[in-house]
Amino acid sequence: MDMEARRVIEALRSGVPSRAVGQYFSDARPQIMKVISDSLDDTAQNGRSGGMLISGRYGEGKTHLLNAAFNMASDNNMVVSYLSLGKETPFDKLSTVYQKLIQNTYLPKREQPGFLSLLESMSANSPAAADLMLFAGKELQTDKLYYVLQTYLNTEDQDERFSLLSDMEGDFVAAADLKRAYKRIFGKSLKLSQNFSKTKHSWDYFAFMSRLFTKLGYRGWLILIDEAELIGKLGKKARIRAYENMAGFLYPNNTLESCYTIFAMSSSYAEEVIDKKREFENLELSQPDRQEPAKTVLNRILSAPQLQPLTADEIAQIINRIREFHGRAYDWNPDIDSAKLRDKVMGSGFLLRTRLRSAIEILDQLYQYGEAGDLKVGQLFEENLNDESVPDLGFLTEE
Repeated sequence: MDMEARRVIEALRSGVPSRAVGQYFSDARPQIMKVISDSLDDTAQNGRSGGMLISGRYGEGKTHLLNAAFNMASDNNMVVSYLSLGKETPFDKLSTVYQKLIQNTYLPKREQPGFLSLLESMSANSPAAADLMLFAGKELQTDKLYYVLQTYLNTEDQDERFSLLSDMEGDFVAAADLKRAYKRIFGKSLKLSQNFSKTKHSWDYFAFMSRLFTKLGYRGWLILIDEAELIGKLGKKARIRAYENMAGFLYPNNTLESCYTIFAMSSSYAEEVIDKKREFENLELSQPDRQEPAKTVLNRILSAPQLQPLTADEIAQIINRIREFHGRAYDWNPDIDSAKLRDKVMGSGFLLRTRLRSAIEILDQLYQYGEAGDLKVGQLFEENLNDESVPDLGFLTEE
């Protein structure tokens, strides 16, 4: 029994997003995958930052596409952060988005999130530390992260180290605590160039992390934002702030290095939110003198590439792969007529997710009982097969 194949089948059966599924089922939609691949290569090779929007109907593979991009970036030695928007991660609050993203950040080839432990091996005199200190002191809006990093690298107090690491994860340390630790270590008072505000200066942390990843030897940072259509659930002003935050990822300034962001949202967003909620009109009334960059983002959403339903041939290829994995997962030989299985699946619903579940259900029933609904093994197995190809189901009647 192949446990990796079992995990893939169970993930497809449940509909839960899975990196494993993205790894083995990335052949579909080659055109958009080529665009993503080229964009990641450009980010990794040239350090350019940017982003894209993809949209599609519910159940048509947006999350699967993000998981495929996840694996592609990981194979390219890039750090990946994955976040689904929701009530606890409203996109108008960038500090909250940052904290949740960092909690779901994966180093290449790692199954579990987490990376700040790498800072524990960084010494205050290392070239990477010197570069980060210079960057944090000169290139960011505030110099808070300069002092956070400097204090972290020079303290031996474990409570302080934990607090300062937590700050870099988005659990921001109070200025008074930072000043107290700095004075104890260096014997002089700390004076920030300006007070840090999480509502104004959270971009500093994104920029700092993008620099950190490249200095630790990684080729870039891929940020994946799923269920971006939930921005439409926010209030009028909050939605405008969310669009402005999206612009920061899609059209980043020079401080965000080697970072590429992909937003996935429902194709109904244009009609259900932009049109029905009159977003352009709201923007003009709310801030007539400052419609950019929100206006550009709204137009970007309207022109976002749509995930088209897979063709019958593409679905057939996926079903064949599912058949292969099902056989490996349950140690049997589902040498079934592909065309008949495909026709049965194509009549099971309109959504890709429903059709894939249907394929697994048919294979389950054939494996366990020798028939599936009005289909029987004899109808689906190739004509040149003998009885040895049929799984032994005698154990079902054993006492």
